[in-house]
Amino acid sequence: MIYVDTSVVLAQLLAEDRRPHDSLWGESLISSRILEYEVWNRLHARNLGESHGEAARLLICRFAMLELVPPVLARALQPFPSPVRTLDALHLASADFIRQQGQSVKIASYDKRLLDAARRLNFAVSHLYRHRSSLRRIVTAVNPDTKSATIEILETIDLLSL
Repeated sequence: MIYVDTSVVLAQLLAEDRRPHDSLWGESLISSRILEYEVWNRLHARNLGESHGEAARLLICRFAMLELVPPVLARALQPFPSPVRTLDALHLASADFIRQQGQSVKIASYDKRLLDAARRLNFAVSHLYRHRSSLRRIVTAVNPDTKSATIEILETIDLLSL
């Protein structure tokens, strides 16, 4: 089971360069109910509710949602091994609750602070990075008289690397 935080969902919805690989969406996904509120809050803040609303609903429907039950809230009040923001504490407390129920859970996030705390709590981390990069064919020529080099880029090919 993969616990997904809001940064991953927003990266997918907003078609950021750091979107996760498509295979993630076929996994067993879970998150805290706050994911839904965070996603809609960010979409509305950017006036994207209408244009991205249907995609958001479809993506959110893929998740099992964990409610903010008292043990999750109690854990979020406890210290974490590294500084985290309030909503990240709720996400980590939710993942910890799932783990305490005997479930194996990996954390998927683009939030470095949250991932650092997750690792310090001994959570496995899902590797989701998919970057845009480019490949260039380059020709270098050296002028023997002036000993200066000329570099010419013949083409740039956009790649999607995992």
